[in-house]
Amino acid sequence: MAGKGQSGSNGEGRRLVLFATPLQGHITPMLQLASLLHSKGFCITIIHTNFNSPDPSDYPDFSFESISDGLPTDKVSSITSDFIAFSTALNRNCEEPFRDRLKRLVSDQRSDRIACVIDDGNMQFVPAVANELKVPRILFLINSAASLAVYFSFPMLKEKGYLPIKDPQSDVPIVDFPPLRIKDIPDIGSDDPDAWFQIVAEALRKVNSSSAIFWNTYDYLEGTNLSKIKQDLQVPIFTIGPVHKYPTYCSSSLLTAERSCLAWLDQQAPASVIYVSFGSLACLEEEELVEAAWGLANSEQAFLWSLRPDSVRGSDSVELPGDFEEKTIGRGRIVKWAPQLEVLAHPSVGAFWTHCGWNSTLESICEGVPMLCWPSFGDQRVNARYVSSVWKIGLQLDNGLKRGEVERALRRIMTEKEREVLKGRAKELMANAELSLTEDGSSCRSLSGLVDHLMSL
Repeated sequence: MAGKGQSGSNGEGRRLVLFATPLQGHITPMLQLASLLHSKGFCITIIHTNFNSPDPSDYPDFSFESISDGLPTDKVSSITSDFIAFSTALNRNCEEPFRDRLKRLVSDQRSDRIACVIDDGNMQFVPAVANELKVPRILFLINSAASLAVYFSFPMLKEKGYLPIKDPQSDVPIVDFPPLRIKDIPDIGSDDPDAWFQIVAEALRKVNSSSAIFWNTYDYLEGTNLSKIKQDLQVPIFTIGPVHKYPTYCSSSLLTAERSCLAWLDQQAPASVIYVSFGSLACLEEEELVEAAWGLANSEQAFLWSLRPDSVRGSDSVELPGDFEEKTIGRGRIVKWAPQLEVLAHPSVGAFWTHCGWNSTLESICEGVPMLCWPSFGDQRVNARYVSSVWKIGLQLDNGLKRGEVERALRRIMTEKEREVLKGRAKELMANAELSLTEDGSSCRSLSGLVDHLMSL
């Protein structure tokens, strides 16, 4: 079995079993975590579903165990249109295969002893199965502390009448939870809000059932919310992020990146390009795509646009306005998928137009790149609000995608005096992220505490 512990390192050959929700935004940090813990001497087994499965050949040091899930192998974009159905099917279909696979791993005398199961909290059956098999379970949180604080406040928001959300575009502030407005409350656009509340409540209920929690964030960035959460939870919490910045980083994209765009960036002036990507899951309506395209074209800014073929809801292809290419010739590049970390680190990139998923937000912060925020669903809304109004390292498109507002926002973040203020703050947060990973930094110390905790199990 692959993945034996490294000689002389802390893990002493103990095996960790990692299991992530089969979506790119969950798989990415989980595999990055796997590489980090492997570097500490732990043996790694990845349990994964057939849906969105990683390629084991990309990770020769890990063992991989596939389980059936009963999910389609295509139409990933349809998930966002009915996330509740997706989550329900995933939990229903995967429990028994996961139990069978974990039981076999536990009983395999040829393998290293399993120290614990690590999951991201979305598979509601994991705590019960781990408890049944007497395997400790640790929770790896891949969202922001700010968003979890909001999820913990759902009962209060419901009691105060903010939930269910009556007007998703409302700018009315939430007096009991500054700086959020009603439009910033995590939502998935479901016609069944009670089912959404139930999913959130069930996930939160099981947070305290874990042996420990570790987080892909760092103290300087989210200290206030982390302090509040630590008061409410009864388990050890380790803030070890940003995990992608450790030297053990490994690529974990399920999509093939078009690396030719890096050569194109080499030809652009410093800080002159706006990088555009709405992640691996968010979809636009057809009219939103048109407005975004004309906003980019009319801004007269250089851009690199990562535009998936399934970016338009209900379609497997993208059609841009007929004269868009002519309008942007010489200053625009469109690819199906970009090598995001390398793009954000490129000196030609001056800003990031993003959906504000937590991975993308952290990656932008770590490169000191200001953000233009257009959140789509879930915790992206909270992240966008913090980027624009708390950390003040970006701007937010508050009124949907309208070409005039997109054009003005792109000019503000790329050419006006405001740009330097945003860039200065972004560089400050970048410096503190780097500091957290030094030998005496908060994340490095937390990682050492986490390793000690894993050794105690």
